[in-house]
Amino acid sequence: MSLWRNKNYSLFLVIQAMSVAGDSFSMIAIPLLVLRETGSIVQMGLMTGLSGVASLVAGAFAGLAADRLDRRRLLIACDIARAALYALVPLVWIFAPQIWLLYVIVPLGAALGMVFQVTYVTVVPRLVDKDQITQANGRLYAVYAAASVGGPALAGLASQRFGPTVALGIDAASFAISALGLCLVRLRPAEAPVAERGGFLDGARFLWRHPVLRSLTILLTFFIFLTAGLDDIVIYYLKHDLGQNDDAVGVVLACAAVGSLAGAAVVARVRGRLGFGPTWIAGVAVSGTAVACTGLAPEVPGIAAIMAGFLFGSAIGGICSQSLRQEITPDHLLGRVTSAFWTIHFALGPIGAALLTLGASRYGAPEIALAVGVAIVAIALAGALTPVRQSHPQPVTST
Repeated sequence: MSLWRNKNYSLFLVIQAMSVAGDSFSMIAIPLLVLRETGSIVQMGLMTGLSGVASLVAGAFAGLAADRLDRRRLLIACDIARAALYALVPLVWIFAPQIWLLYVIVPLGAALGMVFQVTYVTVVPRLVDKDQITQANGRLYAVYAAASVGGPALAGLASQRFGPTVALGIDAASFAISALGLCLVRLRPAEAPVAERGGFLDGARFLWRHPVLRSLTILLTFFIFLTAGLDDIVIYYLKHDLGQNDDAVGVVLACAAVGSLAGAAVVARVRGRLGFGPTWIAGVAVSGTAVACTGLAPEVPGIAAIMAGFLFGSAIGGICSQSLRQEITPDHLLGRVTSAFWTIHFALGPIGAALLTLGASRYGAPEIALAVGVAIVAIALAGALTPVRQSHPQPVTST
């Protein structure tokens, strides 16, 4: 059956596109709100770091929750909780700014986001056939990217005209809409009974036993270390070095989302011709090359083009990686494997975000971006020396 004739998949796609458009508002509004209230990029990095730590903690149990609980209901619960959390910010700011509240809400939102993301990955194989997974992920990513084109621009305008707190209120509304829409989605039954025992370590063992997934997890751990604070660096560069307004930040990130859209549009076709390994390696190399060129673009259009290149390569690598895990992992383990994968490869993200933003404040954003870009290209080259280079990885013989 064609993906477009799959009503549950199409509905899921539209609902999540709306939610991603709303997420664009918080992605821009939170750093802008912190920068506006404190004037410190270090505080921005600290906020990003705390979010990463919260995601790591949540990752320890998110997979087990996805494998044991009703996945659709878990997604709905996460959306409702995040809607309530982010709605608190504009309500409290009516009376007086309370930066401390962000240090509570943002990590909690990140933890819920991790549970949602892990569960979301486990849902896709229950919506489409196995041979459609890469195509389905590509279309989801493409629609997300399309929603992200207009979202950041509108978020920047809203933040500039009404303040970042209004943008966070819009994000809260998008979570509520997503929760309502998910109530209408129906999933296929599980292929195997839910395991009564086991937890995070089951997923970690599966990753370790598969040579491609093991190498991929290690490489992506360093990739996340290098890129977790990239948005903060770009925003700081635009605001501090180039003297741009909030709306310019939104425009840059909106234009950059075109790169994600392009990557998602071609990934299934490229992987079909080249195979997994060459496609993943090429995507990471492209993203690193783009980041390294940041210092060569002292104008807003150039920064937008560079970010588009980064997101183009990242989309190709990310879709390949996620699709491979979905294809070779048994359904009853998919939540724990996804949770273990993300928890491990996000482990260095908070440290990276803090160090990169600190480095940008001391040495300059272009200089740090050059170092990051070169290191990302090195990760791609390292991948060519590991089992990741395989064109058609196979599942392990037993689980």
